[in-house]
Amino acid sequence: MIDAVYQYKGLKQLYNAAHRFIEQNIQKGFGNKVAIDCDKEQVTYETLLLKVNQFGNALKNIGIEPESRLLLLTYDSPEFIISFFGAVKIGAVPIPVNTMMKPDDYEYFLNHSRAKVLVVHAELWEKIKLYRERFVFLKEVIVIEGDETVGAHCYHFDDLLHVASNELITEKTTLEDAAFWLYSSGSTGEPKGVVHLQRSMEKAFDNYARQVLNIDENDRTFSVSKLFFAYGLGNGMYFPLGAGGTTILLKDRPTPEKVFKTIADKKPTIFFGVPTHYGAMIHYVEKTGKIPDLSSVRVCVSAGESLPAIFVEKWKELFNIDILDGIGSTEALHIFLSNYSGDVKPGSSGKVVPGYDAKIVNDDFLQAATNEIGDLVIKGKSITAGYWCNTKETHRKFYGEWMYTGDKYYQDQDGYFWYCGRSDDMLKVGGIWVSPIEIETTLLQHDVVLEVAVIGIEDEHNLVYPKAFVVLKDGIEPTESLKNELKNDVKATLAPYKYPREIEFLPELPKTATGKVQRFRLRSK
Repeated sequence: MIDAVYQYKGLKQLYNAAHRFIEQNIQKGFGNKVAIDCDKEQVTYETLLLKVNQFGNALKNIGIEPESRLLLLTYDSPEFIISFFGAVKIGAVPIPVNTMMKPDDYEYFLNHSRAKVLVVHAELWEKIKLYRERFVFLKEVIVIEGDETVGAHCYHFDDLLHVASNELITEKTTLEDAAFWLYSSGSTGEPKGVVHLQRSMEKAFDNYARQVLNIDENDRTFSVSKLFFAYGLGNGMYFPLGAGGTTILLKDRPTPEKVFKTIADKKPTIFFGVPTHYGAMIHYVEKTGKIPDLSSVRVCVSAGESLPAIFVEKWKELFNIDILDGIGSTEALHIFLSNYSGDVKPGSSGKVVPGYDAKIVNDDFLQAATNEIGDLVIKGKSITAGYWCNTKETHRKFYGEWMYTGDKYYQDQDGYFWYCGRSDDMLKVGGIWVSPIEIETTLLQHDVVLEVAVIGIEDEHNLVYPKAFVVLKDGIEPTESLKNELKNDVKATLAPYKYPREIEFLPELPKTATGKVQRFRLRSK
């Protein structure tokens, strides 16, 4: 629970997330316990607190004040967590961003957010430092690793910490103060700055990590999704730290081989993945014939996109572990619908997570009937306060306390929620709504199919029909006869009007960095 330790006139419910997620673990006696396990480096809670304090003081020493914004362009590492909470502790606002973008994207992030500070790994700074004059609000650059050749007007992370005090008084912030931002993926347009409050992480932790995952101080988490994503930020940072547990970080690209090796070496108890990675890991096992050791893992989680039922079933068959599929968003911060241990319905997004409300509504905001497809709306206290400098989009997204997720869903008679695609991905074929997910799930049942995405295509009469883009497994030849076989499989499984009139084989599907399929790119083909 969130406690207001002090009360001042005009400052009710004082709360700072750095105190909650870092200092409270020292108070609980976890000072000598490993908080971060990253490659060969281990950081205890006591060391983490001292470095957070040093970073906060270092920011003050270079003139950074409360409410100033700083962009974090860093790999999954102790420096990410130190920078994040060091900023939060002094009332500044950290903004983690994707490390796999282009210089133009970072120009957008820096100028749109008006960040005064950039914290960046040296390798990434080398790629964008020539663009510095285009970063119109940027004043200071703090480089992680690297050497004196990183350029003028740059500070070295370790040098700044070395001269800064390791004692720091927490800034007087409240539950309603902005704590950090995240940027939406921008899969359908320019990324939006999503503002989260000091209370947001605590609420998401209590709702999902505590009440669904039953996380405690004995847990070790490992996430394929990186820290700069909303999903990864919980998985790899404030979930384990909130419980007094340990986070396992992987700086490298999470290939199936590296992920399985990390699990074998580091022994996580909770593993977080996304559907694309689960599919790749299953394929790796099928291709190599090797069954990796996952005996330390007590629960697996998936989010980002709907997890095909066949992945749930194959994973259970291979490792005897349930995957708890759920749905979250950058705006909600983490998962708000989820399957539960012992209560998994493969293919569904599960039920409402405690602390949230969810319902399916029609165009008039009236609750839809059981099994009727409509718009999913949610409410809860981890949800964003709104978009930075985008009042129009904020108003469009919210209906009072309720937030439109942008997803089409239906709820069955047993209370499970079933994903039917994004609101703009639904297809109306012959006047009947068709879910692309339903077609994709059917095609994935075929042994030769690795990945698939379905979109709507118009014919010469402007009538919509489904088209499937299919990625085949290694060694499978794309042929016309295979196309017909796949079409016939869908006809035999679903209502005939749902089958894909066209199938196109691709070497890979276009995706965001989170693994979400970018259907708008397929539409432009």
